[in-house]
Formats: sequence, structure tokens, C-alpha cells
Amino acid sequence: MMDSREIQKILPHRFPFLLVDRILDIQPKEKAVGLKNVTINEPFFQGHFPNYPIMPGVLVIEAMAQVAGILAFHSGAKGKAVYFMSIEKAKFRRPVVPGDQIRFEVTVLQHRNNVWKFTGQAFVEDKLVAEADFAAMVSEEGLENG
Repeated sequence: MMDSREIQKILPHRFPFLLVDRILDIQPKEKAVGLKNVTINEPFFQGHFPNYPIMPGVLVIEAMAQVAGILAFHSGAKGKAVYFMSIEKAKFRRPVVPGDQIRFEVTVLQHRNNVWKFTGQAFVEDKLVAEADFAAMVSEEGLENG
């Protein structure tokens, strides 16, 4: 299990763009499970939407990708940056609202050289809220995690 301090040692993201609060499980080169606690204090709720706050779907996918970045790190991509290459088959099933806890399940589909392909699902209370397949490239040049 990893908390937000340990996550920040791996990912370069910081508030307000660090979207993963905890990693519950990692099986290197296979899968990872992470959590995000969604609160009304999230900065995106001010404009999306003021009278009916909904977490933007692209941020749900971004959080999924952050879990994938942690998985890639634990699978041997240490000290390197992970960048989105593609997003496919993205589907949004239900809105995510303040008070929800999102559980992300990310699985490695393929890994060749510096390209990783993943499939991910996001759940709130065991109900599927979003899913997508996506690819990422591990850069030979890493970002500094200050």
C-alpha cells in the first residue's frame, strides 16, 4: 500500500493535479489498484458545474493514467517520465460527484520497448463509472521529482 507521500516520490504531479490518494495493490508488470477521494473542495467543481458538481471525465481518465504511471514505475520504469500516447474506447457510465471514492483498476495489456498499453476501469461503490484503453510512452529523459 502507498499513501500520497509515497506517490509523490514517484509521480511529478502536485496539487491540484495529483489525482491519486492511495495505491492499494501493485502487481508489477500486471496490474494496480488506486483510490481517489472526491471532495467538494476540488478546484474543478467551481466551474464544472456550480449548481451540479460533476468530476470531469477527462480527469477520471487522467487519474487512471496516474495509477498506470505508478504501475510502470514498479515494473522497471524507475527515474523516467511516462507520457500519454493514446486513449481508446473511453466510456463514461455514471457521474462522479463530491463524496464519492473512486477505485481505479489498471491492467497492463502489452509492453514493448518503451511503449505500454493499459486497460483501466473506475468504480464508485462497485459500480463502473468509466473505462478506457490507453497507451503511454516511457521517456528516456525523466522528470525531476523535487
